[in-house]
Amino acid sequence: MHLPTTAHFLRSAFAHFATVCVSLLAAAAASGAEITVDAPNELRALIFKYVDALKKPAAEPAFEGDTETGPAIDEHIELQSRARRAREDILPLLETEGYFSAKVELLSADDGNITLKVTPARRTEIREVRVEFRGAIANDPTYANRRKSIEEHWRLGVGKPFRQTDWSGAKEALLTSVAERDFAAAKLVESVADIDPVRGSARLRLLIDSGPPFQLGDVEVSGLELYSRELFDRYNMLRPGEPYDYERLVALQNALQSTPYFGSAIIEIDRDADYANATPVRVRLVEAAPQRLGVGMGFSTNTGFRSEVNYRNANLFQNAWELNSTIRLEQKRQSAFADVFFPQTRSAFRDAVGVTALTEDISNLKTTRWAIGATRSRTLRKTEVRVNLNYQYETTEPEGGQQTESKALTLNYGADLRDVDNPTDPQSGLLLGFQIGGGSKALLSDQSFLRLYGRGQYFRPLGKQGTLLLRGEIGYTIADSRDGIPQDFLFRTGGSQSVRGYNYQSLGVQDGSAVIGGRTLFVSSIEYINWFHAPWGVAVFVDAGNAADDWKDMTLKVGEGFGGRWKSPAGPLGIDLAWGKGDSIPKIHFSIAFVF
Repeated sequence: MHLPTTAHFLRSAFAHFATVCVSLLAAAAASGAEITVDAPNELRALIFKYVDALKKPAAEPAFEGDTETGPAIDEHIELQSRARRAREDILPLLETEGYFSAKVELLSADDGNITLKVTPARRTEIREVRVEFRGAIANDPTYANRRKSIEEHWRLGVGKPFRQTDWSGAKEALLTSVAERDFAAAKLVESVADIDPVRGSARLRLLIDSGPPFQLGDVEVSGLELYSRELFDRYNMLRPGEPYDYERLVALQNALQSTPYFGSAIIEIDRDADYANATPVRVRLVEAAPQRLGVGMGFSTNTGFRSEVNYRNANLFQNAWELNSTIRLEQKRQSAFADVFFPQTRSAFRDAVGVTALTEDISNLKTTRWAIGATRSRTLRKTEVRVNLNYQYETTEPEGGQQTESKALTLNYGADLRDVDNPTDPQSGLLLGFQIGGGSKALLSDQSFLRLYGRGQYFRPLGKQGTLLLRGEIGYTIADSRDGIPQDFLFRTGGSQSVRGYNYQSLGVQDGSAVIGGRTLFVSSIEYINWFHAPWGVAVFVDAGNAADDWKDMTLKVGEGFGGRWKSPAGPLGIDLAWGKGDSIPKIHFSIAFVF
């Protein structure tokens, strides 16, 4: 037997020791190693967002029996495995962005770190687009302009980069543009993206089959229990034989869901080409609970703390008459009203009758009023118009002045235009409104007068996070004097969303120690809001305005200040600190939404 020499034994032991040390060093390095990505910034962000293998898993607790090197060596192996999976996932991801010749190299460093080097190469661009049609849209010359418009609005034009999401979205938009009017059975028959990765080019070809043009048939309604079919017909603007138009169906659905009668409405047609000459329209309704009782509390810097009870019944006397009644108790005002709205006519007019009672004590003017009236209104897209016949009796008692009584039978007309990007949170657009109305001594009024009033708000984005708001009001009551004219037809101003820095309705005509309404009004405001961290913003503003008995007596009062804004679910909520001219102590104004 040959025994190893001492030197041979030492050499073997040293080699084994060196191997263990190298393993320990590698494992120690791997325990803190990471995967990095070397790629252009826009692709790097995309890769880290969608490649799950790059997301480091949570550390697992060590178990009894683990060696000091075991977990670290396992982590090194796991790191290499994640890097390989990431490389496999990156290539198809880049192809969705138009990089069909990209390369991904896996580079290992001595410290255990792994780098994925991404070379995107040339991005594919669209070189040719062919949109072809068949069916009625291709064969009927009356649709020539329609075809031309569809082709002109194709989203992926020549020269644009090819991205999978853009390609899918463009195809969907193309099909929608054909199917939304006339051609309810339209379908995408063929869509080909011919990619040449060497030249970095894409040639697109699409074939749309429009099928026959559709006409609406009879309207079938289900879900009516409390209400009659006649109520539905008052809102239904669809007529048998009219061309199919998806927007018309949506308009009817929105009209039904905006009534107090229905909780939801689903409208569908049969898209089978066999029914193209008279496709049935199926309307499925879910009726809303007709009666609702609400209790609320709130606060306003204008009128103080508020509590109210509201009762609504959408099927009064089983006639689909809508009763809306409220009792509201505020610190400075107490009121109650009951209105009955009748179902709209087939011409979309809405008629209502109502009664109101009110008592208030604002700016040392005590007012008691009751009124009864009738209104006809109509809403057409962005415009609402109203005609109102109203009789009211009023007593006023200014502190330090004489109590007066007045009564008036008035005929009033008003219209509002709302053209904004978001009705509850406008950032761009215009709100306009005007009113004209009056009464005559010859018809149950104490004074002959004509009241003119206009208002407007203009919203304009400034920069990436700013909004400019311009606001104005002007009013003039034409009469020999203000005697005998109810306060509703005169003007006071001041307070939140008026002239901030002054108390609510504290600007007007002085009568003793009270402020009463005058015959002229002017208010203007400029405000800038910076939405520094959505939904939060800060605002600065300057308001100017006043109310007087005559234009020559008008002296503008100026208020300026700043405040905070929050985009709440109910609309923009604001709290402002404002100083009137010469005031050292600011007034606080609280508001929610834009009053219009």
